Amino acid sequence: MMSHLLGLEDIDLFTIKQILDQAKKFKEIFTRPIKQVPTLRGKTIAQLFYESSTRTRASFDMAIKTLGASSLNLNIAVSSVNKGETLIDTARNLEAMGVDAIIIRHPMSGAPYLLSKYLKIPIINAGDGQHEHPTQALLDIYTMREICPNLRGKTVLIVGDIAHSRVARSNIWGLLKLGAKVIVVGPSVFIPKDIVNMGVSVSNDLDKVLPKADFINVLRIQLERKGSDIFPSQREYTNLFGITETRIKKAKKNVVVMHPGPINRGVEIDSAVADGPYNVILNQVNNGITIRMAIIYLLLIRAVTKSATYTRSQSKK
Repeated sequence: MMSHLLGLEDIDLFTIKQILDQAKKFKEIFTRPIKQVPTLRGKTIAQLFYESSTRTRASFDMAIKTLGASSLNLNIAVSSVNKGETLIDTARNLEAMGVDAIIIRHPMSGAPYLLSKYLKIPIINAGDGQHEHPTQALLDIYTMREICPNLRGKTVLIVGDIAHSRVARSNIWGLLKLGAKVIVVGPSVFIPKDIVNMGVSVSNDLDKVLPKADFINVLRIQLERKGSDIFPSQREYTNLFGITETRIKKAKKNVVVMHPGPINRGVEIDSAVADGPYNVILNQVNNGITIRMAIIYLLLIRAVTKSATYTRSQSKK
């Protein structure tokens, strides 16, 4: 059982399936009149978001509260970070206050790994730089498995700004471990040169590979990140790589279109596709809550078991 969730590169297939199976059990809660369980009552989970977020932060907040725990949301803009406090000091102070886990989003790749070296409580990566976003990938995979329980041999296109995408990296690690075939698609300037070392195929011709796709995971052009202005124009990008109403007709009739959000409508995807019969985008949002519930539950139950084992071993001395 895992101690932290730092990325999908470093966890095994058994753990991925354990999270997915637990999420499936939790999804039943949302059919109840009262959508809450007392599973983690008395626990407090801190959210440290050093970057903007809507879906991820709200989803974690819902997951924490649905499990009966308390959510501590720090406003970084008015915190001691502005007085020069380091990330490690901020996190260690929270641990000293008695929080039971920390969820972190940070612009620095590796920030969650750094915290895991200094803290004893579970650390959950909610996105670190251009490295990984494991909870997004897990909810993407969960959504795919609702449609196709066995992803082995299925083809997933990841289309767009791969170079700046932590979502793409986590999806690749997870999908390959489940036996799927991954093709990353985009202009050369958006495809890292070493991406093939991860075990994926690369294409700069969306129309050529589109008919092969069982799933299309569309990424946005990350205009806020350095280097995102290297593509000549948004119009040219849309003409070549946009998932348009006309282009989607070249795909399989049962193809599934996904997007981690936020959507740049009319750039990487047309509204007719984003809101059409092919898409499961809102399913992804809904599944994000149950996936994050599963991760928090499995990590904190492990922490409780580990603590109890330590206490018993100490009492025998």
